Order: sequence, then structure tokens, then C-alpha cells
Amino acid sequence: MTTLRLGTRRSALATTQSTWVADRLRAAGHDVELVEITTQGDVSGALLTAIGGTGVFAAEIRKALLEGRIDVAVHSLKDLPTAEEPGLVIAAVPQREDPRDVLVARDGLTLGELPAGSVVGTGSPRRVAQLASLGLGLQLKPIRGNVGTRLGLVESGEVDAVVLARAGLARLGLLDLVTEVLEPIQVLPAPGQGALAVECREDRADVREAVAVLEDVDTRARVLAERSLLSTLEAGCTAPIGALAEVVEGEDGLELSLRAFAGSEDGSIELRRSLVGPYDEPRQLGARLAQILLEDGAADLDHLSPPAPQDNSEPVS
Repeated sequence: MTTLRLGTRRSALATTQSTWVADRLRAAGHDVELVEITTQGDVSGALLTAIGGTGVFAAEIRKALLEGRIDVAVHSLKDLPTAEEPGLVIAAVPQREDPRDVLVARDGLTLGELPAGSVVGTGSPRRVAQLASLGLGLQLKPIRGNVGTRLGLVESGEVDAVVLARAGLARLGLLDLVTEVLEPIQVLPAPGQGALAVECREDRADVREAVAVLEDVDTRARVLAERSLLSTLEAGCTAPIGALAEVVEGEDGLELSLRAFAGSEDGSIELRRSLVGPYDEPRQLGARLAQILLEDGAADLDHLSPPAPQDNSEPVS
């Protein structure tokens, strides 16, 4: 095969992620060239809920794939719509980073140490709903921008803290700034958070074979369950959604344990449910848990939460 042209967004995090993938492909004997692509999500300063939400970071890159300007693309998996893109396939899902959210706060404070009235920045409806439900009296401020911009808001004093994905900070070597890792019992991550998607054209068997070395089967199973839940819920409600699947040892072998959250952005209502199912049936598990959430009231949350992308509200994995 000739040089693999790998499409990536231009942000520091995106290029870091893409370089990580490129280095592993090079180690497998392939020549790789990074091709930077500007997306609508990169050039607009508006909240993603206002400019199209899910997919604004992926649309231009996918267009380049379909037109043959690049051979393969690397996405933060949570930036991808759950609906399949005709002509394209997620050819590999590499091993996932820690999917949890983290707090970066002034003076090294944890969430519980922030005084009532403290301003916490996040552009994510999912995080807003779960933080509000904790009843800590925090002011939740919508923000946009890359990792550096968000961290700068804390440094400048514009906000007392921001909530980010641990995975993005880990990939950028910034974990020393974290003042608290938020456990899923408090804040469940976005479906697919911390995972990457390596995408190519469906008809490029050569590219699919080349990137197969990146595949992690446990990560694939986990994100399939989470995204199946999200896909099912998107058809029945617009509430903010959090989900996390984990591989566990069952009596008869490996199983998947899936936890999910749906709630109102004012924190007045939260639904948390969990389910365990067969390791080799992740989509069915996600769909079943989504149905339980819908039956238990998730569909009734629509009038409490404005239509919004399910936590694709920042370019941080």
C-alpha cells in the first residue's frame, strides 16, 4: 500500500490522538501522513447545541473520506452520531483511555470543597444535569473552547472550576492539573467517552486490513453497548444521557455491565439504571437498558430539557 493519508482535526488534542494512531500504524510497517482538516465545530464559537450538535466535528472529515482525499480518519468516538454513515465503516476501536470526568478547580479544591455559589464551567448538558442533581448549590456556566481555553478560565478566575474528560488531559500530559476524578456514581461519562474511532471507506479492504491491528475487542464491546443505549434513547427522548459499560466476570464467563443516566438539566429529576448481559450481545444490552429508562420516565423528561446533542458539547475525549 502507498502512504496512508490520515485525516484529523487541527486541535492539539485531535492531532495528539491521531499521532498516537499514526505511530502504531508506522510500527506495524505502514507509511502514514497526517492531513489536517478544519471542521465547523473548530471554527464556530457557539455552543454545539446551537450549531448542530452531534457530528459537527466529523462531517468535514467524513466528506474527505468519501471523496478519497484521505484514506483513514481518527475521531473521538463520542463525537460521532450513532447512525451509520453510508459508505463508511469504523474499522478499528483502539484500547480506551479512562472514560471518567475530572474536575480542575482553583486552589486544588474538590467538588465537595467548592463553596455554594461557585461557578463551574461546562458546555455539556449531561454534566450539567448530573452536577445539578448533586445539590451542591453550584452555578453551572456554559462554556466552549479547546482544553487550553477551558483551563485558562480557571486560571483567570472567570470560573472556579471546569469539568473535562480525563482522557483528553491524559493524552495531553496534563493530569497533574486534575483536582478530583469524578466517579461514575456521581457523574457518568458520555457514551463512548475516552475511546477513539478509526474510520475508513467500506470498499477499502486494504485500509481495513491495515488498521485492524489497532482493534481492542473489549473496548469495541463496551462502546457498542453504550452507543446502542444512546441510539435507542435518541428515538424516544432528548434528555441528557450518560452511560458506561464495563467487562465483568460472570458465572459462565465474561459479561457486560452497563450503567446509564437520564435526567433534567435543572437536576430535579434523575434516572439511574443498570443491567448486566452477555458479552457478545452489546447492542441488545444497550437497547434493553434504554427501554427500561424510557419505561421508567426518560421519555417524560423532554419538556424539562431542551433538545441537545447527548454530550458532544466539547471537543474533549
